[in-house]
Amino acid sequence: MDAKFTKRFESYQNSLAALTEARQRDLTDSFVLSGTSAKFCITFDLAWKVMKDILVQHYAITSFVSGSPREVLRTAFQAEMIDGDEWLDMLKVRNELAHDYDGEIVTAHCQTIIHLYVDKLQAFQKKAKEIIACCQ
Repeated sequence: MDAKFTKRFESYQNSLAALTEARQRDLTDSFVLSGTSAKFCITFDLAWKVMKDILVQHYAITSFVSGSPREVLRTAFQAEMIDGDEWLDMLKVRNELAHDYDGEIVTAHCQTIIHLYVDKLQAFQKKAKEIIACCQ
């Protein structure tokens, strides 16, 4: 894996660690909610980009038509890097959060983000570490 991948994966791990902290925060606080929303979006974006890097560099898969998050997620699922329909749900929530001007969307999805989605992001982190270890 190249230096760009290493830096992106480190950023992903740091962002995920910060997002995980939301589990210990007061989720009724609007500042905490907005921070959780922003950190989720960043972490999700880093996740699918790390997936794409692994697919290209480790699996030599370059058949992405546009390299969109949806295509990367589908290919990562086929490569057994991720599992479950939650990843497509996460993409939908991430897209909705981009237009959450009054905090209603993050409020509606916050519990799912910090409990279910963080677990999925952590499972991917573990899988990515396994793939990286076998490449070195």
